[in-house]
Amino acid sequence: MGRQQEAEKTSALAHRFSVAQMVAREAGVLAQSFLADRSKLSVELKGPQDFVTEADRAVERLIVQQLSTAFPEDSLVGEEGFGNTTTVNSDAVWVIDPIDGTANFVQGRNEWCVSIGLVYHNRPALGVVYHPSSDEIYAARRGHGATRNGVPIQVSGRASISESTIALEYSPRTLIFTHLAQVEALLSQGGEYRRNGSAALSLAYVSDGRFDGYIEYDIYLWDVLAGLVLVTEAGGWTSDFSVEVDFRRGQSLVAGTPGIQDQLITVMKSEQC
Repeated sequence: MGRQQEAEKTSALAHRFSVAQMVAREAGVLAQSFLADRSKLSVELKGPQDFVTEADRAVERLIVQQLSTAFPEDSLVGEEGFGNTTTVNSDAVWVIDPIDGTANFVQGRNEWCVSIGLVYHNRPALGVVYHPSSDEIYAARRGHGATRNGVPIQVSGRASISESTIALEYSPRTLIFTHLAQVEALLSQGGEYRRNGSAALSLAYVSDGRFDGYIEYDIYLWDVLAGLVLVTEAGGWTSDFSVEVDFRRGQSLVAGTPGIQDQLITVMKSEQC
């Protein structure tokens, strides 16, 4: 019976994996359609540098509709609140960021993506990140590796911060001095950094060896769940990130290629006097 149950879980995940990739692509096409005339895009400000647009809401509605139709027994949690958040204790919980990097999206920059992750039996199980601007889809299923457009990918394998480029992201919820201390610690070790403005895309780039690491002091699950699966399945490492907490409570995350794990942790813990 145990083997049969495991086989059923594997089959269920494989089906969800296939559907998630199709839905992510469709969502990306819808998001891009709103960029045909950005001057007509309705934009609201939820907080400092925290934008939401009619595109975010439309894309999330599409994803929720498609996934709930395909898997009516599953729960869904979306950043914009369209998921069925009353039943998140189910075995399968989809966690959605319809447009991660909305500030970039609003201003016509390419660093935004669609992010769909799945928590299955309380473990991160699937991650799909679609970058419409390059038509690249990053996808990973627990125990089956990570791919970009179907081609296997892996983390960079670098062994020193001094030869690495780190995605050092920032949230207004983080003390400015904390972020500046991290920048100083990274640069003093000879490292380089970028602020991409999209956690999901940055983590996808870590999984593909385009970045060597990722650090953010306060980030939400919908921003990083897909990326957690991508990085680990590409041979990388991530710090602990709970998938069983209040979805609107931020957590810290460090991720990267294993050879610079200790150095990344040191940068993360830096504090400016």
